[in-house]
Amino acid sequence: MSAERKYEINMLEGPLMPRLISFALPLMLSSILQLLFNAVDVIVVGNFTGSEALAAVGSTSALINIYVNLFMGISLGASVLSARKYAAGSLDEMSKAVHTAITTALISGCFMIFVGLFTSRFFLSLMGTPDNVIGQSTLYMRIYFLGMPFFMLYNYGAAILRSVGDTRRPLIILAISGVINAGLNMFLVIVFHLGVAGVAIATVFSQAVSCVLVLGILIRSDAPYRLDIRKLGIDRDSLIQIFQVGIPSGIQSCIISFSNVLLQSSVNSFGSIAMAGYTAANNLMSFLYVSVNAVTQAAMSFTSQNLGAGKLSRIDRILGNCLVLEFIIPFTLGMAGTLFGPFLLGIYTTDDAVISAGMEIVPLVFSLYFLCGFMDLFPGIMRGMGHAFVPMVLSLVGTVGTRILWIFLYFPSHRSLTQLFISYPLSWSVTILLQVICFIYVRRSIYARYSAA
Repeated sequence: MSAERKYEINMLEGPLMPRLISFALPLMLSSILQLLFNAVDVIVVGNFTGSEALAAVGSTSALINIYVNLFMGISLGASVLSARKYAAGSLDEMSKAVHTAITTALISGCFMIFVGLFTSRFFLSLMGTPDNVIGQSTLYMRIYFLGMPFFMLYNYGAAILRSVGDTRRPLIILAISGVINAGLNMFLVIVFHLGVAGVAIATVFSQAVSCVLVLGILIRSDAPYRLDIRKLGIDRDSLIQIFQVGIPSGIQSCIISFSNVLLQSSVNSFGSIAMAGYTAANNLMSFLYVSVNAVTQAAMSFTSQNLGAGKLSRIDRILGNCLVLEFIIPFTLGMAGTLFGPFLLGIYTTDDAVISAGMEIVPLVFSLYFLCGFMDLFPGIMRGMGHAFVPMVLSLVGTVGTRILWIFLYFPSHRSLTQLFISYPLSWSVTILLQVICFIYVRRSIYARYSAA
């Protein structure tokens, strides 16, 4: 047996729940470590630089997500295509998909450097970022975007490994780079007093470490996903198939991020204390999101491989098992986050006013976060089936449409952070209904096509 195979998970045979957990748990921990890049930034500047620096770092997250989510969505397309080709035994086509994906990551990362450098301040101004914060926010974003090639290459490389069930090695890589990030953060901010510039530099350096390590794994591999630098290039058919899933997925993430920018703009209208409170609460919320998204990623990869192998009967079981996980995990974490909210927010800041602002958001959103898990799961299953466009449209209608209506019609006459963030569970509920109806039709069409074949 190849040394590479010990890291893979057999998605086509055997009991599903243990294998889904084996896939999702390392991915969840990896995502948590990746979030710690930003969380450590927030904690360090909040405690050693002040609430304005905390607001400056936090106010960039929604805008950064809009920039990067389109290209990150394309990485999902690469993962789905690689998983399907691997399960079907089309190893030459999998190799083409791998080299196309890595080339796309490199090009998009270099492109994002220029986007970040030349548009950051303009869009931060459009969001209504206060004058006492915008200078530091712009500096943080410009340095952060210098690391975009590293960020993209790592995430695309990790997506390729996930397509065969290898979620353990990306976890090890992020553990290493996370420790480097935390140590360098404290060194640059506490010792050299570099503030937001220090945490941005630390993040870029740690992302470079992650990039080098994951590319090293792919280059040294003897598996079908081996990366040969001489073969880098764009295979037209592979790129089209990656884009068919990846671009709608990326647009969906961008659309949701856009609605979060609208929320950020509404939060900005309350001033820097509310911005800092939302920053801390949003960082905690991000940990909840990666827990549900890890299950969605597992569902997507398992669905894609089983579809490629023609094992349709397992897909319904994958959905059932993942629905259980999408309830238990976020509900448990959400209730714990609500119970210990003031303590957790206190990790980010010692300012009582900031903690109080954060607690206007936490109880409502955290206790109902399992709805976000359900909302995230159905599009993930459909991406694994190769259907991503309609789920993207439904996310536009359900999530963004509901939030826009809430922000512009209800919120102006009910101005508080709690009233603003009722839009979260409301939009999740609307989108779930739409996605379930879509899933029923997609499932029928897939089963009919395979029965006819």
